[in-house]
Amino acid sequence: MDHPYRPAALLNLATAKFVSCQADGRHLNLDIPINLFQDALDLHPTDHPDQTITQHLAIALELLSKILDVCHANSHIHRAALIAIETSTLYSAESIDANDLGQERPAAPMLPLSLNQLAHRAKWCLQKDDPRWSNGEDLDQAIALQREALALRPVGHTDRSRSLNNLAGQLSSRFEHRGNVEDLDQGIALQREAPALRPVGHTGWFNSLNNLAGQLSSRFEHRGNDEDLDQAIGLQREALALCPVGHTDQSLSLNNLAHQLSSRFKHRGNEEDLDQAIALQREAVALYPVGHSDWSRSLYNLAAQLSSRFEHRGNGEDLNQAIALQWEALALRPISHTDRSRSLNSLANGLSSRFSHRGNDEDLDQAIALHREALALCLVGHTDRSMSLNNLAGQLSSSFSHRGNDEDLDQGIALHREALALCPHRGNEEDLDQAIALQREALALCSFGHSDRSRSLHSLANGLYYRFSHRGNDEDLDQAIALHREALALRPVGHTDRTWSLNSLAIQLSSHFEHQRNREDLDESRDNLGRALTLLTQHDPHQLHVHNSLTNVYLLFHGLNGTSTGEVTDSLNAAMHNLKAAANVVSAGLLPRLRASLSWVRHALQHSHGTELEAHVTSMQLLDAYMSTTASVSSCHNIMKDFLSTLAVDAASCALRSGEVCRAVELLEQGRTIIWTQMTRLRTPLDSLQTCDDHAAALIKKFRDLSSLLDKPPANDREATSRVNVEAQEARYRHLVKDWNRAVEEIWKIEGFSCFLLPPLFSDLQDAARDGPIIVLIVSKSSCDAIIILHKQPPTKIPLPTNIEKLQILATRLQCRSTPALTTALAELSRIWWCPTSVFNFLPLHAAGQYWRDGQFLSQFYVSSYTPSLTALIKARRHDRSLSVSFAAIGQDHPAGASHTLECVEPELELVQSLLPPPPTVSFTKITSVDAMQSRALCALRENTWLHFSCHGTQKYEDPFNLAFLMRDQPLSLLDIAQTDLSRHEFTFLSAYDTAVGDQDTPDEVIHLAAGLQFAGVKSVVGTLWKVNDSTVQRLVEAFYKNLCGDGKMNSKQAA
Repeated sequence: MDHPYRPAALLNLATAKFVSCQADGRHLNLDIPINLFQDALDLHPTDHPDQTITQHLAIALELLSKILDVCHANSHIHRAALIAIETSTLYSAESIDANDLGQERPAAPMLPLSLNQLAHRAKWCLQKDDPRWSNGEDLDQAIALQREALALRPVGHTDRSRSLNNLAGQLSSRFEHRGNVEDLDQGIALQREAPALRPVGHTGWFNSLNNLAGQLSSRFEHRGNDEDLDQAIGLQREALALCPVGHTDQSLSLNNLAHQLSSRFKHRGNEEDLDQAIALQREAVALYPVGHSDWSRSLYNLAAQLSSRFEHRGNGEDLNQAIALQWEALALRPISHTDRSRSLNSLANGLSSRFSHRGNDEDLDQAIALHREALALCLVGHTDRSMSLNNLAGQLSSSFSHRGNDEDLDQGIALHREALALCPHRGNEEDLDQAIALQREALALCSFGHSDRSRSLHSLANGLYYRFSHRGNDEDLDQAIALHREALALRPVGHTDRTWSLNSLAIQLSSHFEHQRNREDLDESRDNLGRALTLLTQHDPHQLHVHNSLTNVYLLFHGLNGTSTGEVTDSLNAAMHNLKAAANVVSAGLLPRLRASLSWVRHALQHSHGTELEAHVTSMQLLDAYMSTTASVSSCHNIMKDFLSTLAVDAASCALRSGEVCRAVELLEQGRTIIWTQMTRLRTPLDSLQTCDDHAAALIKKFRDLSSLLDKPPANDREATSRVNVEAQEARYRHLVKDWNRAVEEIWKIEGFSCFLLPPLFSDLQDAARDGPIIVLIVSKSSCDAIIILHKQPPTKIPLPTNIEKLQILATRLQCRSTPALTTALAELSRIWWCPTSVFNFLPLHAAGQYWRDGQFLSQFYVSSYTPSLTALIKARRHDRSLSVSFAAIGQDHPAGASHTLECVEPELELVQSLLPPPPTVSFTKITSVDAMQSRALCALRENTWLHFSCHGTQKYEDPFNLAFLMRDQPLSLLDIAQTDLSRHEFTFLSAYDTAVGDQDTPDEVIHLAAGLQFAGVKSVVGTLWKVNDSTVQRLVEAFYKNLCGDGKMNSKQAA
């Protein structure tokens, strides 16, 4: 055991074992080589000549470098790090002969880091993971031994400087671990003595300067003494001067100096420091070869510094570069990398910042996806989990504000709740007081000149303003305004947050005016907002928020007592101007713009302003555009419920009050049945474009391909689809919509197609009255009117003697003799079409009459039909009648879940068959009982142009697109029908309950089975407005088909 060659043999064996581990890829199976290295070192006394063998250091540090990147916190890393520290402490680089070092040091791929960098990694590893270092036992023992060693090396000893460095380094480590500033002070004092013992040019001079600079920088961060930071920067500059091009520590020194200059910028706000830091960091990045283990960290640091400069100056190119560098850094940090979650969060924050400044949806989508990945890496118990939860919740809240998707809001709230659960709180007013106290403390730590002072002032001001809103204490509001003024002074022109400061100060001054009625507050608020607006670029989405704030200020001016009439008018005009401007900030996103436009509608209506009609038109256009970005029809329906469901009829009423009857009809057609209209746009025929040139042909293909992709239904079971996949599908759909819109814009440029898919003009809509007049019924809070549309005459407006509250008696009002104007307009005509809006959709208008003895009824004079829109009627009446009829009768007497059999179904279908003309005029197919499955019914629907349904129907008002015909296995839903091309179909009879009754929350969307069939392409549909008994159905079916087929012909134009 005491053989003199045993240590050498152990080292050789250890090396062989380590090489074997590398060759086999067994990075985690390192117990044997580590134990052998340790045994070899233990057998060498401190004065043994072989203790200086470079191989010990190189292999031990190579082992550390390799396993740090592949191992989790475990004993292998700890022990390898300990060996590296012991070895590098005992045998520093200056004791190795340069020639020997050149021969014995492993090649660059084996030893990619300098000794200083490897030692730093070892120290980090030990401090982070080793429980013995957590207890401090080994660290205390190491310091005690180093003090002993120093005592044995008095002034003049050749190794004293090395001992000073080692002891200073370990005291610094203990300070970082425990926070005892005395350790740091002692370390700095020892480190100052070390360079004095080494002449300029000594190989250890760089280490001494670098270490002292690092410790002074740490003390600055702990105490905030400017002199420490200035000295650290000066020493780091000296250290860098000792690293010529190609020096192994040049990149380390560049990184350190860049970090210290960046710290000084944050503390004092001197832009030159930040510019220098960025230049140095760029140089450091350029020195690292691709794949270097520290390259990602350097990229990350450079990105952070560029982001800081963007926040300070607002140069978008800095932010773009920062994001590009973050992507690069992220690619170098695989899933197993300890810093991957930090990279994900930083990149997501950069993308979020760019989204807030430019409004690009792709940035928001990517930010959410990255935050989700970061959260997945922060498992329960992870120290960063609360931060990651809050980051993702914040992004989802931004997404909700931008798009209005309730799922984003629900999930954001859930994530905030989870984050809150990780932070104990009392949940009462004491929390608010404590938060403000902590913000005051944070502000005290940001002395004048500190780069975060303005942000800290802003946060404290907002906290005080919130407390004012909650309690109404004037002192809080006064302090908040004073703090905002100070923050604003620290944000000069060009600072990215100056606009926010101006806007926040203006809002709080407006609140102060409402509380104190001091006009000077309002004047200053308006002036600040005007300045904020001038700072924003043409494409900055923040313009919308400033315009909204200006609107509120001008409305307050409008309501001031003692103001001249001219000033009142000017203030109201300015308020409407800003609402219009807010609605037209394209980069702000469709949802915020839509909300702004609806606010414009509300205020214009309230003040009877001349822009009311324009506000309605803008809102309708934005609502249409916003809904087009939503793939799910159910989501579209929810959007309609959330917003003003009477928008179209209110716009039409506004036009009528202005005497613009034709415009009223156009607005109704544009603003009603939006969901159906958007679905039919995707199936627009382009036959007239076929004769154009090759460019037009390419556009036709592009338009059809995109329309086909958009027309595909989204995943049915959203609950079973992960939220990540749902978001990816939604993002893909939005991209397709953008491409589709661009294709339409290209088609507009073709001669003769400038109006392609644009809302129709009245001259086009008037063609719907070719076969008879159309009565459009409009009801709003302000008026109730009928518009009679004739084919070749101007439309007639007839005020109706009722209002929205009295519509229950409208059936008796709409009689021939009680409304002379209506009688005159419809004289000597036998066929009319009703186009009802709002509450009129639920009234049996065709049954209007005098319900008493000898009373007269509308049906005695006119045959009534209904149409959901004029465009739908034009398409229905334009078709040519086919000579042969393929007729399918579909009946289901015992649908899934039914408790009893419908006895009338079979007799009804037999009656229909008996009344139809025989073959070859009619080809008849009957599907009933067990054959009437959902798939079979859908197949019959596609293959036959005439249909008769006899079955139960379901009406689901909470989700009307799921209303359905009940088949034997599962329902045939309205959504199934709507997604089917029925453009060749002529007629459908619906012998089922409530097939022509829509949803009361969105009556102008006309969502029911009869309308669904008509918008899908069926020319004529017969449906029911209420429940009917079996005998009534039998009589109706018999009378209907006898009249329809009495002459042996089938003409769907006469059917409905």
